[in-house]
Amino acid sequence: MSTPVRVAVLASGGGTNLQALIDRFNAEPSAPARVELVVGSRPGIGALQRAERAGIHALALEARALGPEAFGQALAEALQTHRIGLVVLAGWLQLVPAEVVRGYHGRMINIHPALLPAFGGHGMYGMRVHRAVIESGARVSGATVHFVDERYDEGAIIAQWPVPVLPGDTPESLAARVLAVEHRILPLAVEALAREPATAARREDAPLAFDLVEAPAPADASIHRTMRLAHAAGEADGGEPSEPVSRSE
Repeated sequence: MSTPVRVAVLASGGGTNLQALIDRFNAEPSAPARVELVVGSRPGIGALQRAERAGIHALALEARALGPEAFGQALAEALQTHRIGLVVLAGWLQLVPAEVVRGYHGRMINIHPALLPAFGGHGMYGMRVHRAVIESGARVSGATVHFVDERYDEGAIIAQWPVPVLPGDTPESLAARVLAVEHRILPLAVEALAREPATAARREDAPLAFDLVEAPAPADASIHRTMRLAHAAGEADGGEPSEPVSRSE
C-alpha cells in the first residue's frame, strides 16, 4: 500500500471544505491522501476547531501581525516540518507568499466559488463573489479548483462544475448551492492529484474542465427538478417563468 500524500489545508473561516477533505480521506487508511496540517489565518476560527477535533495539528499564522517576511518563513517551515506534499487553500483569504508558491509549484490548489476566470481576483471572495454574480445577471455560476500562482485566482484550472442562478436567488442561497458543489469537487481534485499529479493539469485547449466529476453532465432528473424550481420561482414573483437552467448533483 502506497504512503498517502500529506495534505495541508489553509483556511480563514469555518472550514466546511476542510471537513469534506477530512471525511473523505482521514477515516480511510487506504486513502491516497491525508490531511496532516491545518493553518488558520487567525486564532479561534472554525477550521482550527475542526482540525483539533479530528486530531490534526493546527496552528494560526496572522500575516498582518507577523509581517510578510516572517509570515512566509513561518508558513514554509510549518509545511516542511510536516512533510507536506500538497497544499489546499480552502477559504484562505490572503495571498500566499511567492516563495512558498514557488516551492509548491503544481502542488498547491485553491477552491473558488465561481466559474473562473469570471468573478475572480483581489477582493473577490465569499458573499462578494455571489453578490457580483447575481448583479451581473449571469444565469450560471459554479465552483472552480485551480492551481495557485503568484496572482489571485489566475492559476491553471483543474476542475469546474456549474450551478444555476435561480430567480429570486440571494447571495446566501446561491452560496449554499455552490458550497455543496465545492464539497464534491475539491476532494475529487485532491484525490486526482494524489494519485497521478500529471493528469490533473488543465488542458490548454479546454475552456472548462469537468474531468474530475464522475458524471459527464447533470442527470435528467436533476435538470427536470431545477426546471420546476425555476418555473415555481417565476410564478411566485408574479412574472413569466424564466428559461430552464440545469443543475449538477
